[in-house]
Amino acid sequence: MAHPKRKHSHARTHKKRTHQTISSPSLIKCSQCKKMKPKSMVCPFCGYYKDKEIIKIEQKENKKKKTG
Repeated sequence: MAHPKRKHSHARTHKKRTHQTISSPSLIKCSQCKKMKPKSMVCPFCGYYKDKEIIKIEQKENKKKKTG
């Protein structure tokens, strides 16, 4: 395995690592349901994109079972 002849300075090491950051996803508010969604994608909550309904999403109903 290759070994460096000289030690790299801290500044040189940090310059090399400047692009190793984690970026957060860009989120915007949906114009219909006002929830945060990824940019340039159909809203996963209401199915709208640019004020047009692209996919039909059925709302799940919470059915509570009554015991007794």
